[in-house]
Amino acid sequence: MPDFLRDPVLFTFLATLLGLFVGSFLNVVIHRLPQMMEREWHAQAAELRNEPPPQQEPFNLATPRSRCPHCGHMITALENIPVVSYLMLRGRCRHCSAPISRRYPVVEMLTAVLSGYAAWHFGFGLAALGALAFVWTMVALAFIDLDTQLLPDSLTLPLLWLGLALNLAGTYSDISASVIGAMAGYLSLWSVYWLFRLATGKEGMGYGDFKLLAAIGAWLGWQMLPLTILFSSLVGAVVGIGLIVFARHGRNVPIPFGPYLAAAGVLALFWGKTLTGLYLGTF
Repeated sequence: MPDFLRDPVLFTFLATLLGLFVGSFLNVVIHRLPQMMEREWHAQAAELRNEPPPQQEPFNLATPRSRCPHCGHMITALENIPVVSYLMLRGRCRHCSAPISRRYPVVEMLTAVLSGYAAWHFGFGLAALGALAFVWTMVALAFIDLDTQLLPDSLTLPLLWLGLALNLAGTYSDISASVIGAMAGYLSLWSVYWLFRLATGKEGMGYGDFKLLAAIGAWLGWQMLPLTILFSSLVGAVVGIGLIVFARHGRNVPIPFGPYLAAAGVLALFWGKTLTGLYLGTF
């Protein structure tokens, strides 16, 4: 890699700019991946029934081109510049003036900020590149879970294996702590799931949550799991109570836990050791 990338300011700027465009792609992933999964489930169900697969047009992350959901207008390259196009179009489709969700620029800006901070925090090197992959995946998982209450295996499992691979070189944790973190992350929520189910007869969370915490443990080691679980549980409880009290969210309506795990994982990636040290120092 060229030496000029080692300049922290330039590296941070380039990572932030890259994050904008990756955020634009993540919007596609967030929108399309659940639909791709649903299509795959329908095809598998048809196969089990010995029926021909449903006749469907190709649908993946590249095909068809993005279009307005209201009028079908094809989004041009100039209309797809991260954040800038949204501002120029004033948040509306150029063809039919239908409103464009604010979610798109939010995801783009969030990804850009996290990418820039990852570059600044770790500096040029393997740790920064891995951190970029980590935060990008967390953004996608958080918003997919918010929309569908799904945490796709196609994201959580590669994330887990990548964390183990990076820690073969001790990038974020030593490999033994990484392996233990993956096992402990999965088993901790798996145990909570079954205890809750035996006590209430209901499912308190999904298997995707187990896999996501296992992936966080694989990246950061078992030492970061208590902080991750504590932070995600506190934020989840506060948000859940707020939704019930202020938004009249039904008590029996499930609230996705993945976004809180993802936020806690990013927090632990950047400041986990510092926060854990402060916590332990308090006692």
